[in-house]
Amino acid sequence: MAREVAGRLKKIPPYLFADIEARVRAKRAEGLDIIDFGIGDPDIPTPKEIVEELRKQVKDPANHQYANSQGEMETRRAVAEWYMRRFGVDVDPEREVVITMGSKEGLVNMCRAFVNPGEKVLVPDPAYPVYAQGGTYLSEGVPERTPLLPRNGFLLDIDSLPTDGKMVFVNYPNNPTGAVASKEFLKRVVDWGRKSETIVCYDNAYSEITFDDYLAPSILEIGRDCIEFGSLSKTFNMTGYRIGFAVGDADLVAGLKRVKSQVDSGVPKFIQKAAIKALSEYECIERPPSVERNCEIYKGRRDALVAGLRDLGFKVTPPLGTFYLWFEVGGASMEFAKRLLEVGVVVTPGVGFGEYGEGYVRMALTQPVDRIEEALKRMKRVLLTA
Repeated sequence: MAREVAGRLKKIPPYLFADIEARVRAKRAEGLDIIDFGIGDPDIPTPKEIVEELRKQVKDPANHQYANSQGEMETRRAVAEWYMRRFGVDVDPEREVVITMGSKEGLVNMCRAFVNPGEKVLVPDPAYPVYAQGGTYLSEGVPERTPLLPRNGFLLDIDSLPTDGKMVFVNYPNNPTGAVASKEFLKRVVDWGRKSETIVCYDNAYSEITFDDYLAPSILEIGRDCIEFGSLSKTFNMTGYRIGFAVGDADLVAGLKRVKSQVDSGVPKFIQKAAIKALSEYECIERPPSVERNCEIYKGRRDALVAGLRDLGFKVTPPLGTFYLWFEVGGASMEFAKRLLEVGVVVTPGVGFGEYGEGYVRMALTQPVDRIEEALKRMKRVLLTA
């Protein structure tokens, strides 16, 4: 018997990255060598000191029991201490911190906690698809697309934002565009949120992946009546560990905790112990050696790919944050991506991030320089013969 899914699920298109993965699997099955710039999954190993801590902690039977759904107090305290060292923000680990299964889970459950059916959620466009799909639609909310335009440096046009939304997602350093925001811009966001009584959800997952002396701020440096989402995935190359955090206004954190208490039993304790070790690497505002090495590697790749793409005739601006390049391709983004896949180069079509992403593609800096150079050769071959 065929079973019909719920109406809320019917509203959601197939997850962009799942579709790309299926296409890539098919090409690999044909024997094609794939150079993948699609999903933002770091190829750099997790720092060995974190891995060693995980190995030690997983041997302790006490860490095999259920964790607290809001995160162990020791872990929440480590997050609070990190916020003080990194941003100079004093956080209460009891009331203002919750540990999440990566930032993705936290973003989705934030909508479940506060969005009622039919309420508007302001979603940037282009943006991480989870804001609209996993978050808004699955909470039966209505995503209100707010364009990020190149003429504004891909910053939200605060003056044109609707004031009847329940929540707004803001993300800088930005996925997919690589745009960054100043404290002055964040102050305008915070002031607008207060005036319009809109919940401001700040996705700061890429705060530590920055270049050329740019240092990303926390929105909590500006205002405490927001909620900020962070992740160890990109900072410490821990995507598979599935651990992040949400920090901010106690009432917002409390709502998120209530949802989590009903749907999960917390991040495994041994992974939380590894996260504590990772966060303790920060002694001050400056990045620790392992994170600094990550950024140096990504910067080298960024510069190599920017130079190669410019040689192919593309206008590319080196991003100050994230490990993505975002650039116009002069046509339909899906068709461009399909052409490159024929020669084994995977890029993410911009239309998958929203209507205003059409005409762009995103490339993740998750391949070493020699593979970048090989990809550029293949791109040159297919683009010049088009």
